[in-house]
Amino acid sequence: MFTFTSLSVSWIWLAILSAVFAGATSVIAKAGLKKMDSTVATALRTIVVLLFCWMIVSAKGTAGQMTSFSHTTWIFLILSGVATGASWLCYFKALQMAEVNKVMPIDKLSTVLTMVLAILFFQETLTQNKCLSMILITVGILMMSISTKKSGGRKSAKGWWVYALLSSVFASLTAILGKMGMAGIDSDLGTAIRTSVVLVMSWIMVFVTHHGRDLKNITLYHTLFILASGITTGLSWICYYRALQMGEASVVVPIDKMSIVITVLFARIFLKEHLSTRALIGLLILIGGTLLLVI
Repeated sequence: MFTFTSLSVSWIWLAILSAVFAGATSVIAKAGLKKMDSTVATALRTIVVLLFCWMIVSAKGTAGQMTSFSHTTWIFLILSGVATGASWLCYFKALQMAEVNKVMPIDKLSTVLTMVLAILFFQETLTQNKCLSMILITVGILMMSISTKKSGGRKSAKGWWVYALLSSVFASLTAILGKMGMAGIDSDLGTAIRTSVVLVMSWIMVFVTHHGRDLKNITLYHTLFILASGITTGLSWICYYRALQMGEASVVVPIDKMSIVITVLFARIFLKEHLSTRALIGLLILIGGTLLLVI
């Protein structure tokens, strides 16, 4: 059973910081990119994230490590990047179609799936706390996803939950593939390489879906939000993959997914989205399930 004395405080704090930045990203993207196609927004944000990541790599001087990467490392990094791109495209499409407080809970189902996959692939210990945590997290997520109040009379577009569910599946694969690909390499360098893959994938999707013409409609308003969401995403990724490299995926991922608390709080303040009593209870159950992993 895990205790604070058996865990490295450093990677726990990195996972917590990742959650804070990820929570801010969701609200910034929802608030600032309402009238922009989600695929275009994702592609533009990825440019900012990529620049941010490579600046970190350049400052650390670790780019030269790429010459010593094995074929297996490259394969897992590329696959992780593809999974990340797919997760992003689905997630921000869902955000464009429905409220943040509806999309976030379903996206967080990736927590439970990642815990199961980490136990299967990495032989991470299956404890009583982990089992109970998975049950509580699932119950909390389901209560939130079916109980969120509508805000301002807005109705969610049909099919949003499909994109949110796909986002959670790809996010889970991202974590597992990312941990495999970053074994023994600098985590920031691995994140930068993965982001390069996401960038290529995002722009291919922009032109395949014929949304390239939307680029001419970008305003200063959009630009500022793209910059802000890109920076918070970059910070979240750097913290997340460093924590994932140092700690157990079945613990890091659930802590990172506590970004839902930050998102709910910011959505209430900036987007005026409200939670029903049942959804609030679901959120508390989700929090309790996550805390079981670090006590």
